[in-house]
Order: sequence, then structure tokens, then C-alpha cells
Amino acid sequence: MSRRRSVDRRQFLAGSAGAMGAAVFGRLPLGAMVEQGAPPAPQGWDPGRVRHLLPGVSDTRILLKASFDGPLPDTPVLRVGATDVPGRMTDTAGEYWLFHATGLEPGGRHTLSLHGADGAALCEPWPLSTFPAPDASPERFRMLFFTCAGGPGGTYEGIGRRSGFLPTAIRNRLLRRALSFEPDAAVANGDHIYWDLHTWQGENAGQLSPSGRTSNFDFSATVLGASNETAMKAAAGPQIVPVYGADFRSTPVFFLQDDHDHWENDAVTDDIASFPIPWFQLQLARATQHLYYPEFLPDPGRPAGLPWSSAGDRGDLSESFGTVRYGDLAEVLLYDVRRTLSLAGRNAVFVDAQVERWLLDRTASSEVRHLVHAPSNPFGWSAGKWGEWYPDILDREQGALTTAIEKPYWQEGWLRQHDRLARAIGAQPDRIPLVISGDLHAIGTGRIHRAGGVDLAARPITAVLSGPVGTSVRGFPSVVRGIGASPPDHLDVEESVAPIEDHGFTLCDFLPDRIALRQFRWDVDRQPVEAIDRLDPFYTTELPRPG
Repeated sequence: MSRRRSVDRRQFLAGSAGAMGAAVFGRLPLGAMVEQGAPPAPQGWDPGRVRHLLPGVSDTRILLKASFDGPLPDTPVLRVGATDVPGRMTDTAGEYWLFHATGLEPGGRHTLSLHGADGAALCEPWPLSTFPAPDASPERFRMLFFTCAGGPGGTYEGIGRRSGFLPTAIRNRLLRRALSFEPDAAVANGDHIYWDLHTWQGENAGQLSPSGRTSNFDFSATVLGASNETAMKAAAGPQIVPVYGADFRSTPVFFLQDDHDHWENDAVTDDIASFPIPWFQLQLARATQHLYYPEFLPDPGRPAGLPWSSAGDRGDLSESFGTVRYGDLAEVLLYDVRRTLSLAGRNAVFVDAQVERWLLDRTASSEVRHLVHAPSNPFGWSAGKWGEWYPDILDREQGALTTAIEKPYWQEGWLRQHDRLARAIGAQPDRIPLVISGDLHAIGTGRIHRAGGVDLAARPITAVLSGPVGTSVRGFPSVVRGIGASPPDHLDVEESVAPIEDHGFTLCDFLPDRIALRQFRWDVDRQPVEAIDRLDPFYTTELPRPG
């Protein structure tokens, strides 16, 4: 396991230039802000006025989020084949737009193009395919999983010499290597931005962080409009736009939010808890999603009335709970454990009761060959954090996790819900019990044979840590918490790959009779940047479908 050599304490802000930006962030050089926010140059495709494109799809719909190099004076149009879909502005300036196309042919390869109100092309056309119909029987589905791609741009000066988060150009390079394997879709599981508004350690715990003070947010005002919108764009945009650009224009990507996407770390003091999330940060989280990446499209197997679904300003979209359905071959259940977190002791939950019922119902169904749980909080390992499923905490004298010391403010109900889900996942008679998680800054694979009183020996749950893309020097558990991720006392885990603190990603191939996993890692302390372009899997395994 790698050991990180230094801790970068320098505060860094990257954003976009402009008169309002200069007023809010006037102490920072605007040239550096613009440079950090610039999208990568696409390979073999003309972006025109487009800065970033991120699509989501289902079998009959496309939801596209886009930003442009300046405000558009009139409504742009997305052309899907011969059909024009007018855009909807998501900011107040006309730089950010969404396009929602419906009634499309399942499994079809569609030609997309963007046009201004005058008919002029805004970028070069590109292809994008919808998923097969639910009753179709595809032979293969390849999905990319990664986590923690956010963070302000850091610096890199060669092997082992960096500060802060990985530079956005290196994150983009990792994702381009992942895309070179031609996945059919991707899951970006949490922590797309890091701009926590409060600090949770030291003498100022619970007070505004340097990021919060620099942003100068008016917590009593709305997020969209005036200086709050400028500050939100300046903080979030440079963490997303240059990482993705338009590289995913033909690869649907499903963004699941976690704690930092709500502009806080999951943390607690005697005076204040970061979750349930305060109203202003909740609006920041909603606005960030609305501008930059797609919400989840409706699915017949997911109730339309789940929390944070079908909100008045989002139509029939869901913000926190999603489904990836690829014919009858695969279904991936995506769920944010932060948005509905409660503090109710034995009755506390991470996901609302209606969400849990949906997860249990889908897990018990038999419509698809493979079903994967993809929560934003990791199954199988603990880093001793407050907002985990598990009660383990670091014993600093012993240098190990323990349950002999009480974890302050941890809720027993979280673990009870974990065990209900684990029981259901392990009870599937004809499917591979599989959980691929986000949040934890590591790559790993193991099999869970027991969860408390739940005996999983007959059908162990394969737990996968998908791998982080942008983690900072201080972001790795062994640095910030003094210990790497370890199996909690509550579980019996057989580790095939004990958690590795490197940057990387996971590819998952769904085939009718098995699931093939490939995990990739890049060690910033020992490998040159050029090695990213040649990354091969360091660990592969095949999980046969029962029977």
C-alpha cells in the first residue's frame, strides 16, 4: 500500500473569469482560474462553442447536460436524427442548458447535433446509443465504475512530486484510458466536487472553512442569481468541466452524489452535524447537479415518488436514486446514502424506508440476469469515519480500528439497514451477489461471508471498491485518518485485493453466464504520467452466475 509523502495545506480556487467573478474572488489571479477551468481538447472532434457534454440515457430517452463558452442569447436546439429538442436553461446567464429527448427507438444509434436559434452548428455532430428495451437479450454490457473525481486542480512536477488533488489534466487522462476500453456506460459514484463550507477538525470545528470564507456565500439568499451563482460556478465548474469536457459525449454516464457533493464532509461535533444537510448546502447540491451532470431518468421498476424524485423543477427525473437497465442482462441500482440520512438511533437510516423497499423489491425480482447494488457509501470496509455503515473507529494507541471505543454520534440503525440489504443481496438464488461502491479512496475486492448475524457463507457478497480518480494527498485514509481502509469487526471479509491507495477505475463486463471484473491502478508516487496511457488491469476475476 502506498504511503503519501506530504500534506498540501495551500488553499486553491479555480473558476471562470468575469466581472462578478473578479468581485467575489478578486484576490486570485483570473488567468490561473481560467486555465484550470478550460476543458481538454477533444480528440478528432470539433467542440465548437461547447465546453462540456455529459449524457444520460435509458431505452427511450436521452438527457444531456451542456455548457458553452459564453451565454447563448436564444434557446439552442438538440437535433436527434430528424427531431429537434429545444434546450432548457439551467443557470440564469444562458451558459448552461439541458436537453431531454423522449420517445426514442430502444437500442438505436442516434446522431446528435447542437444548433443555435439561427440554425448555426454549435459543435460537430456525434453518435449516442440508447439502451436495449427491457425485454431485449443483449449478449454483453460493459460498464465503467470510478469515484472521487472532483477537487480543485493541484500540481504535479514528476514522480512523487505533487500537491493537492491530481491536476485535472491527469484525471482526464485516466478517464480517457478508461474510455479506450469502449464501455457502454459509466458510473461516477460520488464526490465530483470538494468545496466543504465548514471545517470539522481543530479549534474552529463547525465554523466556516477557508473555502466557505473565500466563496463569500450569502446563506440567506437563493443559490442561482447574483454573487451566489458566480461563486458556485467558480468553485464547482473547474472540478467538472476540465475533467470530462466532451469526452463522454457518446458514453452515457450516471452521476451519484455523496457527502462532498452536498458541499460538506460527513462529520459531527458537539455543536453541529453536517448531515442531515442544511438547506443552503442542499440547494447548492441540487444546483450543481442541475447545471453539470444528468439526473436519473425514470424506470418502470422504480417508484416515481421516491424522495427527491419528480420534483416540480425536475419533471419526472430523480436526483438521488437511479437505475441502469440494459435489456434483461443487467440492472444497476444507484443510491445516495446522504440525502435521506437520519439520526434516530436504532431507527436511523441512510436511505428512506421507501427507497429501501424499492431496493429489496428489485433484489428479489427475477427480471434480469445480473443485479448490482451501487451505493455511494462502501460495503465491506471502514476508514473509521462517522458517516459509515459500521461502528469501527481508530484506536490511536493501537493503530487499528476497534469497536471497543464508542464512535461518537454514530447511529445503530445505519448498521441495521446495512444488514437488511446484505441479507437480501445474499439471498438471490440465481444471481451473483455484487456491490460496487464509491466514496472510499482506494481500489479493492473482497467477499463478505458474514454480516453480523447474517450468514452469507453459502452466497458470499462480492464487494468492490471502484477506485478514485482525483484524490488529493490528504484524501487517502492512511493520511487523513491515520489508517487505511480495513474490514470492520461486523464483517467476515475474504480480501482478494486489500484496499490499495492509488488512483484507478474498474471495468465490469456483464455476460449471460458471468460477470468479469478488471481493476486498474496508477501510482502517482512511482509511475510517470505516460504510464496511464498503457495501463492494463492489475487484477481480474470472473464471477460465474449460479446454475
